[in-house]
Amino acid sequence: MDVAVLAYDGVFDSGLSALLDVLDAANAMRGELPEPPPAWTVTTIGFRRRIRTGAGHVVETAPVAAATDADLLLVPALAERRPDALIAHVSGPDALPVRRLIAAARERGTPLASACTGTFLLAESGVLDGLPATTSWWLAPYFRKRYPAVPLDESRMVTSSHGVTTAGAAFGHVDLALAIVRMKSPALAELVARYLVVDERPSQAAYTISAALAQSDPTLEAFERWARVHLDEPISIADAARAIGVSERTLQRAVRRTLGTSPVRFVQDLRVERASHLLRTTGLPLEVIARKVGYEHANTLRILLRERTGTTAGSLRSR
Repeated sequence: MDVAVLAYDGVFDSGLSALLDVLDAANAMRGELPEPPPAWTVTTIGFRRRIRTGAGHVVETAPVAAATDADLLLVPALAERRPDALIAHVSGPDALPVRRLIAAARERGTPLASACTGTFLLAESGVLDGLPATTSWWLAPYFRKRYPAVPLDESRMVTSSHGVTTAGAAFGHVDLALAIVRMKSPALAELVARYLVVDERPSQAAYTISAALAQSDPTLEAFERWARVHLDEPISIADAARAIGVSERTLQRAVRRTLGTSPVRFVQDLRVERASHLLRTTGLPLEVIARKVGYEHANTLRILLRERTGTTAGSLRSR
């Protein structure tokens, strides 16, 4: 399988290297399986012979024409943490060659994959419209606002649909590369993960900081502050809206627009976040913690912890 990995000026160093290292490890370990999959032929391509990464390192590349015959095009993330600067870059003239390359690959039917900020390049190129996707959880409000045609689920670590695979978070590049290996050989992906000591992370939910998401919208930020004060009480969305000076419909729309969810669901996320923190940092029994975050019965909280974070109270305490 011929894989083209795009290196461009400003590329995230760890993202690029993670993709290369995991695929190289898969090639090195495939002989340990009784029925190994075909090897991956990996070519690092670029628009110039030498590109400079986000950390200032120089990477030598092959011409982008190699992407024409590739079976898969990998687009690592851009090393940019500021949402406004990220959107300005991916939509601006500097990223035009990348967007054209992505669009041309999609037109040929070449499978595509990207992670973290690289998913913005895919979305800006139009190849994610109508397809389920994920991105780094803290960038989700900005992604959702700019690309409303993309069904975004930022809780997922990896999504794959109709030949396009996306992964969340900066080090989601490792998960992305393992997902690519898994498509050809689940056994090899498990072997590589064991050697590299990589745990399976199907969700980003356990890492999400709700306050960080709320900062992207003034109404949501006010609601988040109010809700945290009242987490141990029954919460009325109508009361919350009145308290922050907006209509209930305005509040509903702000949460839906920014987070793709409802105010009730957001409050549940805040309660799970607080409960997880208390489980990690105190010796309080689950029954007491449940009451502190507004649940009369500990089992309700236990179920939410399992659903939202994929963990149990016991596993959180053992960390």
